[in-house]
Amino acid sequence: MIRRILPHPALTLMLTLVWLMLVQDAGLGSILLGLFLGFVIPILTAPYWPDRPRLRNPVGIAGFVLIVLWDICIANVTVARLVLFRRNADLQSRFITIPLELTAPEAIAVLAGTITLTPGTVSADLSADGRALLVHCLHAPDPDAVINEIKDRYERRLKEIFP
Repeated sequence: MIRRILPHPALTLMLTLVWLMLVQDAGLGSILLGLFLGFVIPILTAPYWPDRPRLRNPVGIAGFVLIVLWDICIANVTVARLVLFRRNADLQSRFITIPLELTAPEAIAVLAGTITLTPGTVSADLSADGRALLVHCLHAPDPDAVINEIKDRYERRLKEIFP
């Protein structure tokens, strides 16, 4: 019964918070509309989530989010320096194939989104078997270092979050 009323509690909370941030108002009307959206959207989309991902390690999730936010800030500065102070000919742009140990589609999607959110990198493609991610890097003089950093900073943590 409770699953029919509140099929995705975390999504309900997130939608409500996102709504409040979008309207930039914490008035009663905004909170009620945010709660309404937070309840209705998960109920309407519940049939499309037959195998909801199981998340574990809430502390790991919080740590992952903090690391991603930190990396986004640092990457913004790095990309700004590259764009402002390097000649295009000096940039070593390239595509790099990241071999994946992740198997959950949701975890792979989070990894690809994280890479794309970080300035200077973009997830370009996922192999047909889901075992490798093609990433374009604005400047990657050492491709192995980029692979190791992505696997250590993101993939390792995602393996702890997604079973």
